[in-house]
Amino acid sequence: MSDKKEVFIEQREQGDFAVRLPGSQRASAVESTQAEAIAIGKEMHPDATILVERVRNTSVGGRDKWRKP
Repeated sequence: MSDKKEVFIEQREQGDFAVRLPGSQRASAVESTQAEAIAIGKEMHPDATILVERVRNTSVGGRDKWRKP
């Protein structure tokens, strides 16, 4: 098991943003904007690395890419 803590911010089909831990079935929180989800993720897990889902498709990649905010 890794000691590395990560929190993922993903856009849901409804258009809002979920704060998720790796392997979780449910979101820890759901917020209406990406910025709010990032803030809640940092507040809930201050020692974790926050990773944000790419929310648009480009000519070189799709939504399968993650970035730090």
